[in-house]
Amino acid sequence: MTILNSKERMPTEQEALRGRDTPMLISPMHYVNGNLIQPPLPDNIEKIIFGLGCFWGTERTFWQVDGVYSTAVGYAAGFTPNATYEEVCTGLTGHNEVVLVMFDPTKISFEKLLALFWESHNPTQGMRQGNDKGTQYRSGIYAYSTQQLGAAEKSKQFYATKLSEAGYGHITTEIMLAPEFYYAEDFHQQYLAKNPRGYCGLERIGIKF
Repeated sequence: MTILNSKERMPTEQEALRGRDTPMLISPMHYVNGNLIQPPLPDNIEKIIFGLGCFWGTERTFWQVDGVYSTAVGYAAGFTPNATYEEVCTGLTGHNEVVLVMFDPTKISFEKLLALFWESHNPTQGMRQGNDKGTQYRSGIYAYSTQQLGAAEKSKQFYATKLSEAGYGHITTEIMLAPEFYYAEDFHQQYLAKNPRGYCGLERIGIKF
């Protein structure tokens, strides 16, 4: 196995860990609100995946929002199927730490979720977020429809202008149609509700969308 010189470099598919066929076994219910975090979801619920750095603080940011039905943390946009947290931390899976946000579009718009996404982290840092360095901490939006994809790209262009005016560099957020989402271990689901004094690495830069 090739050992990467830096966790801030994406591995190739050939370098990536092989993973496994067996999905992670987790509780199907949200620890905070009791709603489902796995299918079958109510018919009116839509989904979006966000990556903002460490997924503990990211998940808490979104489960507190009115109109969000449920949230779950996991891994996406890499190569290793059903990776473990320890494997993701090696930098050899290519995965991002992400949050699956399940929301009711009649109660909160996708655009409002995008605004919260941009305002809740620094999207100009590449393969890191604050002191957390590595490919798993990159900024990302993973859309479940071409409509979401278009709205995400438009919001990126809009927010890039605001950041530039404030002296920040270019946005490094990756935006793509949603790859497969792999649920993280049960221990990580709604972590900051189970561990209120736990680590949260989100660093807001104070620029409103």
